[in-house]
Amino acid sequence: MEDRGGEANTLTNMASLQRSQGELTEALVNMEKAINLTEELRSLAPPGELRQTFFSTVQDRYQLYIELLMELHQQNPQKGYDALAFHASERSRARSLLELLAEAGANIREGVDPQLLQQEQSLIQQHNAIEHQRHELTRGQFTQAQIDALTTQSQSLINQLNQLQTQIRVVSPNYANLQYPQPLNLEQVQQQVLDDDTLLLQYYLGEERSFLWAVTKDSITSYILPNSTEIEAVATPYREAINLDNTTTVAQGLALSEILIAPVVNQLNNQRLLIVADGILQFIPFAALPIPSQPDTPLLVEHEIVTASSATLIANQREQLANRPTAAKAVAVIADPIFESNDPRLNSQISSENHPPSLDNLALARATRSLGLGDTAPQLNRLEYSRLEAQNIAQLFPENERIKALDFEASRYLATHPNLSQYQIIHFATHGLIHPVNPELSGLVLSLFNPQGESDNGFLRLNDIFNLNLPAELVVLSACQTGLGREVRGEGLVGLTRGFMYAGARRVVVSLWNVNDLATSQLMTRFYQQMLNENQPPIIALRQAQLEMWNSGQWQSPYYWGAFTIQGDWR
Repeated sequence: MEDRGGEANTLTNMASLQRSQGELTEALVNMEKAINLTEELRSLAPPGELRQTFFSTVQDRYQLYIELLMELHQQNPQKGYDALAFHASERSRARSLLELLAEAGANIREGVDPQLLQQEQSLIQQHNAIEHQRHELTRGQFTQAQIDALTTQSQSLINQLNQLQTQIRVVSPNYANLQYPQPLNLEQVQQQVLDDDTLLLQYYLGEERSFLWAVTKDSITSYILPNSTEIEAVATPYREAINLDNTTTVAQGLALSEILIAPVVNQLNNQRLLIVADGILQFIPFAALPIPSQPDTPLLVEHEIVTASSATLIANQREQLANRPTAAKAVAVIADPIFESNDPRLNSQISSENHPPSLDNLALARATRSLGLGDTAPQLNRLEYSRLEAQNIAQLFPENERIKALDFEASRYLATHPNLSQYQIIHFATHGLIHPVNPELSGLVLSLFNPQGESDNGFLRLNDIFNLNLPAELVVLSACQTGLGREVRGEGLVGLTRGFMYAGARRVVVSLWNVNDLATSQLMTRFYQQMLNENQPPIIALRQAQLEMWNSGQWQSPYYWGAFTIQGDWR
């Protein structure tokens, strides 16, 4: 009948039945056929959103495949089934992101009909205009019907944009010849990703049970963990507590650490930890988790920690960016934009360069919680400590190698200007805007007014970011929740990180919760001092800065320093 989808479903059901009858080898044969068919069907699906959606609907097949392989590993530990299960885990995650980065490297827009590219820009501009209009509406009197009408228009434009971007891929000369990267197997990960000082901890959360693979350059050890529901029951209260600087954080963190870290604690050996998380674990600050045998000591004290969507992603980034020239200038810092019409800077050109805010303002948050720009206007408080942060960072660099954009200059115009591609480090210190349903609405909030006091579009949306050219060594998103996004099964968090990686960033520093404004300015200043004064690479510099905060007394709570993590290559 040539019903390949039905065939894959039938093979999966047969494998499930055979497994329940103890026929594991026969079940594995059928499951391998089902997975191969799934991979074939996925490659035939239109690229982009539709392919991502399809992949999210077939994750149960990968879960059953991994379960079978790990059961066979328990029966035959020397047969290499755990290595196959690890490979299946790589095959099941972040495939759309890998393909997006391959498309970026191939420059799939080159040679495309300029009219199509112009249509794409037009749709993005229309979408930004609608969202700006929606924001303006929520600042005054409005009806729900007005909000609903704009929301409908916004979603329609998003759908049109997705369809057009699929069309651009299809007609692209470079896309036609593009070979998408395949997920690496165990041996390839050991050779291309790991070194003698790095331990990969890869987690997979399943409905029946979960798994952890601890991989070094020459070994693999697997562990069985509780199922996803049990892990979520422990992880959720910890995540909520650490977001609020709760005093019960240590006890809750220890309970989670006993599940995630204790099984592998004897293998850690002060190594760098590459964390490939899954499910709710993507929201957990591993650096802040206590060492199981030392409840008052976070993992950060003994380990550098870096996160990634998959191990394959690290290898592909290295290959694509291996020979890329370094940008000519050092740093672009964009901070302290103007958000509200009552901001005194709208009526005065007096600089606050030498008037940092008082320490009484410690409660000032860096961002409102998960801004969706929905039925009520978000409270976008001025981030006065971001100004101090920008000044401290900028003064570390020669004047001719930096740009410091504050106030009106911290604008969407600057963030999208081609000149930004000249800088090795791009630093944003502003409000983060994360939409948990439509990632396209996520972004960064820059100045919402121009020097004449007129309302201006200051939202740098995810689609804008995808269209940037930023061959940066490091992008720092010193804002709230910038490491979060919509969780898509098989893809992880779809949000700002992948946008900046697509734009060319080698690594991105992001946050996992609503960070404290003053504490963040302190952390970022120390982070840059470590990179510039101590000549440390970003991963070590961030760890040292976080250690200084932890040892300071005032900022010891992980709430103040644990939110920030580095995603991408640590080398």
